[in-house]
Amino acid sequence: MIRDIDEKKGVRSRSHSVLMENREKVTITGVVDVDSFDEASVVLVTDYGFITLHGQDLHINRLNLEDGQLIVEGEIIALQYSDSDGLGGKGSGLLSRLFR
Repeated sequence: MIRDIDEKKGVRSRSHSVLMENREKVTITGVVDVDSFDEASVVLVTDYGFITLHGQDLHINRLNLEDGQLIVEGEIIALQYSDSDGLGGKGSGLLSRLFR
């Protein structure tokens, strides 16, 4: 049964976790890349798809792509997962997704 699930999802190369503290700090592991960021949102690429953080006064405190770790601080309003297929695919730029 576990093998069937792995075959459907594909083998993931990194583990992934999200730790949020008081909606002011979030630590995410399994990060492959940061697609875009500003004070209102951060869009991350993981092996499991995209994660979008929404908030106010967001800033990246730590980014280590070798370890796959990201720490963001600010007022976190929402965290949203999206499949990579739904946003134009892994490696697709923000502008190409906007102007489809």
